[in-house]
Amino acid sequence: MSSIEAVLFDLDGTLLDSSPDLCFALNETLAAHNLPAVEDKYLRPYVSLGSIPLLQRGFGYPIDDPVYKELRLEFLAIYAKNLTRASRPFDGVETLLKTLEARGIPWGIVTNKPGFLATPLLAQLPFAQTAACQVSGDTLEHAKPHPAPMYHACEIIGCDPTKVLYVGDAKRDIDAGNRAGMHTMIASYGYIGGEDKPEDWGADTAIDHPSEVLTWLDNDAKNLTPKTGELPV
Repeated sequence: MSSIEAVLFDLDGTLLDSSPDLCFALNETLAAHNLPAVEDKYLRPYVSLGSIPLLQRGFGYPIDDPVYKELRLEFLAIYAKNLTRASRPFDGVETLLKTLEARGIPWGIVTNKPGFLATPLLAQLPFAQTAACQVSGDTLEHAKPHPAPMYHACEIIGCDPTKVLYVGDAKRDIDAGNRAGMHTMIASYGYIGGEDKPEDWGADTAIDHPSEVLTWLDNDAKNLTPKTGELPV
């Protein structure tokens, strides 16, 4: 038997390939300013970093330029109307989640996506309807990499963070999971850029396909070294 009692996931780049819709929103924003579109393959590595880094790939202003305040509002207004235009769960995700449920292992979502986007998006995703918890980026005062959202998810599910696996594709995901005392796994198939160094993130392991979560639970999670997290806040 695995020592893992629940599995939590990041959303964008881990469960959901949302890059097509985010890139659509960016290109619509660019078009409104008479600027050329940017290819999806160029933008994908930046999707998990948030709206400003994504906008920067198209507009090119310095990351701290105040112009992004208004551009972000334009971008998010377009994206909010196109949340599931082309976004789809990654191959193998739905089978993974159904298998966890069949085994009696609760699973949930902890994302930094703000609630006004995450809530309607998740409501439109059939696979998300059986999640044991859904924590958005503004559910609490702090978002990842702070451990507070991780602790909150565990409180909802009713499980010990040290017996939870967290799967994500960004450094802040792994940092948040580690700080909460969780076991952590990198979704290498997600939005990881060439400048990222996931081997330095301190995760327990990495996977190239969602199905490998089950393989890890079956083979590698039986004799895990206990972890301790920060004091809950």
